[in-house]
Amino acid sequence: MNAYPEKQHYTADDLAAIIAILRDPDNGCPWDKVQTHRSIRMNFLEEAYEAVDAIDLDDPELLCEELGDVLMQVVFHAQIEREAGHFTFAEVCDGVCRKLIFRHPHVFGAVHADTPDEVKQNWEDLKLKEKEKEHEKKRVLSGVPRTLPSLVKAYRISQKAASAGFDWETKEDIWSKVQEEISEVQAAMQSGDEVNKEEEFGDLLFALVNAARLYGVNAETALEKCNKKFISRFTYIEEQAEKQGLSLRELSLAEMENWWCEAKNKAKEKTE
Repeated sequence: MNAYPEKQHYTADDLAAIIAILRDPDNGCPWDKVQTHRSIRMNFLEEAYEAVDAIDLDDPELLCEELGDVLMQVVFHAQIEREAGHFTFAEVCDGVCRKLIFRHPHVFGAVHADTPDEVKQNWEDLKLKEKEKEHEKKRVLSGVPRTLPSLVKAYRISQKAASAGFDWETKEDIWSKVQEEISEVQAAMQSGDEVNKEEEFGDLLFALVNAARLYGVNAETALEKCNKKFISRFTYIEEQAEKQGLSLRELSLAEMENWWCEAKNKAKEKTE
């Protein structure tokens, strides 16, 4: 049996040591010691989403817990690489510290950046310089993770392209593109071409994400707020139906719309 000393406060070093014990081939946890990067990759993603949920809930206690779970995933993956002889958790920390210092010359060096936009531009320029030092030349969009959710990826693609100068001259110009894509979607619907329908919807969504970026709106955040609003109003409809002993399928569309408007007005009253 592995005994670990009790402490009043544990640190990141303790976390790394505990994960190493759990991964020990002889005396470790039967589950932990057989995990691989791939077997727990979705765990990493789920923990990150749970941390985001805690942020959205504005719950500091929950956020503290969820950030710990995310950190545990980082340490776990680093331990797998330590066992393979590739790198350690300490090297992960060393690398990110060096990166932060290098990419903030306006804080740790003599470069001037007075606005957030200037900081972002410097950051992207420095990232490209870093990549140029590596074995293969990196392109502007090569830093966008392939596994990002599509809405987030579209935002990052358009953002990075814009940072390289590929952007609309004025933000108002985007609306002609949006209208063009709407017309093409409507034409695709009439044609009955399933492949073309999907492609045109994709083009329209990308144009809308681009429009959101130009107006300072994060499309992912905006859509998530809309999702929560819809859930709240639809739940209100369910609750009203339950009070009358009815199922949703027993309601008319007019009744549903009436309660939907009630939920909308109640939410509006709370914000006023």
